[in-house]
Parts: sequence; structure tokens; C-alpha cells
Amino acid sequence: MRLQDGMHARRPQRSGWRFFPAVVIGGMLVVMSVNGGMIYAAIGSFPGKAGADGFDLSNHYNTVLDARAQQNALGWSLQADADANRRPVLVLTDPSGAPLADATVTAVAERPVGAAHTTRLAFQQVAPGRYLADVPLVAPGQWDLHLAAHAVGHDVAVTRRILVR
Repeated sequence: MRLQDGMHARRPQRSGWRFFPAVVIGGMLVVMSVNGGMIYAAIGSFPGKAGADGFDLSNHYNTVLDARAQQNALGWSLQADADANRRPVLVLTDPSGAPLADATVTAVAERPVGAAHTTRLAFQQVAPGRYLADVPLVAPGQWDLHLAAHAVGHDVAVTRRILVR
């Protein structure tokens, strides 16, 4: 385009900033869409229950503390490991270190990480104070043993983590 004095007019330069509002609005729509999907997934997968007995347990916490104190006063020691065949082995001793024979021991083994897997175990005495699980654990790695032992009229409940190779 020619101006009257013979000079040419420059076209106005178009800046990329003109797209800025559209980019901001688009980004916010993406964020809101992702958040909406996450909310839908969370609500759809929530079972509506926080735990089996957490509230009831908290209402009777002093009873739980008293039971734990009585258990600690027994002074029993329970060592857990796994043998070469992936079977849990327990050694149960009294405060003097003498083996506790003829105890009844049961457990539930759970994987603390990875795919959930639970195995119920019963233990047989193989030597005084030494107990062997009836079945091997299915996979190597870490396992939590939730143990319950009964001997000489007393009960003990403990959790031990073992490594199965």
C-alpha cells in the first residue's frame, strides 16, 4: 500500500501473544477434566469403610494397652525366620531363655508390598520351643507374620517380618 508521500505502509505485525488467553483457558479445561476424572474414580472405588474395627478399638484403647502390658510382663521371646523350603520357623522362649514347649501357634502371613496375598499357617513343634509351619510361603520376598501363641495358660499376639529367599 502506498501512502501519499510515496512511502509504503507497514503491515501490522501479528504477535503470538494473541493466543495466550486461549492457551490459558485450554490448560484450565484440561486440569478440570483430569480432576473430574480423578474424583469420579475415587468416589467409584471407595468402599465407604475405613477399617474393620478401628473406631471400636479406639474406644477401648486402655483395654488394649493393659493387654499389651500383660503380654510384655510374660517376657516371652518369639523369633521368626524362614527355612530353605520357604516354611516359616519360630523359636519361642521364656524370660530365662528356656524353650516354651507344647505351645499352640497359628499365624496369618501377608505380603506387605506388591500383590496382596494371604496365607493361613498352623505350626507344629519339631523340637522344644521350635515350631515349623505346615505349608511353605508361595513367593520369595518380605512377609508379615501375624502370630498368635498359647502356652502355659497365656496368650501372646505379635507380628514379625521375615524375608523368604
